[in-house]
Amino acid sequence: MRMPRTIAFLLCTAALTATTSACSGATAPKTAGGAGSEVTPLSPPAQGPLDSFTWSLYAEPYTLDYALAYDYPPNTVLANVCEQLMRVTPDMRIEPGLAVKYDRPDPLTLVYTLRPGVKFHDGTTMTADDVVASLQRQMDPATGSPWGSAFKNVKAVEKTGPLEVTLRLTKPDVLLHELMAATPGTVESAATLAKAGKDYGTPAGKVNCTGPYSLDTWSQGTEITLKKNGAYWDPRLAPKSDTVKFTFVEDVAARTNAFLSGTADGGYMVAPATIGQLRSGNKGSVLFGPNTAASNLAVLDFGGPLGDLKVRKALSLALDRKNIVKAAAGGIGVPAKAPAARGAWALAPEKTAALHDSLPEPGYDVGAAKKLVQEAGATGRKITLVTSTIAPEISVVANAVQAAGKEIGLDVELKSVAPEAYSSIFVDPNARAGLDLVITNGYDNTPDPLEFYQYLRSGDFGNYGNWSNAEYDAAFDRANAEPDAGKRAELTAELQRIAMRELPVIPLYEAPYMVFLGKRVTGAPTGIAQLYYPWAATIGAPAK
Repeated sequence: MRMPRTIAFLLCTAALTATTSACSGATAPKTAGGAGSEVTPLSPPAQGPLDSFTWSLYAEPYTLDYALAYDYPPNTVLANVCEQLMRVTPDMRIEPGLAVKYDRPDPLTLVYTLRPGVKFHDGTTMTADDVVASLQRQMDPATGSPWGSAFKNVKAVEKTGPLEVTLRLTKPDVLLHELMAATPGTVESAATLAKAGKDYGTPAGKVNCTGPYSLDTWSQGTEITLKKNGAYWDPRLAPKSDTVKFTFVEDVAARTNAFLSGTADGGYMVAPATIGQLRSGNKGSVLFGPNTAASNLAVLDFGGPLGDLKVRKALSLALDRKNIVKAAAGGIGVPAKAPAARGAWALAPEKTAALHDSLPEPGYDVGAAKKLVQEAGATGRKITLVTSTIAPEISVVANAVQAAGKEIGLDVELKSVAPEAYSSIFVDPNARAGLDLVITNGYDNTPDPLEFYQYLRSGDFGNYGNWSNAEYDAAFDRANAEPDAGKRAELTAELQRIAMRELPVIPLYEAPYMVFLGKRVTGAPTGIAQLYYPWAATIGAPAK
């Protein structure tokens, strides 16, 4: 439940998460929304190498500093360059990464044994010192990392052996370990960090990690090029292509033309409105993969009309989600049953049916909604929903919310802001002044729904409206102290229940992740795991 990824998501998918993986039991869907829309975690495997391929990003990364990367474009690039202690796989599991194993000798201690002989791109060997420096950097307020709150329960990060790092906690924190498979667990060379200083992660600086590709060039405003790391430690992910070139195309029509012309071989975050054109063009395939995201309306001001639960319930009841799915996501998706999507339950697939699928379909009752507004004395009250011209999907959802509000007696005013200002809403509390609602994308970096629900805790970075509920906070602490995934899922269901009862965020819809692959490439993971999994390494030539 974060931003600027919300823009990314709305900009180029607006499809959010029927998620599900054909390889993870309870997260395997029937279809994502019609024939040819089946959700699978992988595209057909590559059968041969490639000299190079070109990948389209909908925007240029604003940084390649792992600690500041908080959006789809930078993470899509960095997934192939930098790695984490743990790894999220395409079928939404967590496995060892740069750490060959981990131990939890007691609830307040996490011990990571590092993989020996791993080389950074400059040829130096990774040690515990590099891990300590990398993690401590995200904890340092001077870094300004949006991931800093992941370490809120960390008392110390210590080198306890040449290839051993120990995290000492102030309270049990299961999510911290899971996030070692995402940005918080990223390892960079300590020497590189010290030498690069403020230039690190910029076009003027260097990135020196351990991934299957290294950063070759960054021509700002034009392209980023990665080159194959011939000394990569994991033979299963030895790159099949020598180089990868990223281009940046913000205009949806221009990006679609790049796919159809072959100027770009592929790209994630395909705009739903372009699926028909891409398929009829017969230049490649649109594939659907596992996702952990759901589109939500996040309340930004609980001091206004939406501070009344009756008004929040009324607005939720007035939303025709099925038509929103049709208009905003091309019909590929489903109304969301809860703020955290179905795909976020992949770590406990045996619990998904009982704890998520059994939830009732979201209600749609305009008459009941209008009555609630009247009971709250909110008829005619103004609610300001921020919107932007960055993507048609944002306008579609915003217009639907405005129409629903009008139908039940609420004056929903749309405030359009520039893309940069929209992004600021999610990182700068001052940018939320005068705003009541924002369309956001609530997704997990890991396949555990508890990760989403942490963003509704009192004082959390992702709790944009500063909602606070003591019952919820206590329930979260209980869940985050439970190491067993199945038992933790049951405790997480209590958070889900409270969130649906209190509606600090209003669920909208889910849809699968999407990727376009031109005819000369295949092998890419199709789902949201691409933000951390080295997806480019598996891309090569299809069978002839």
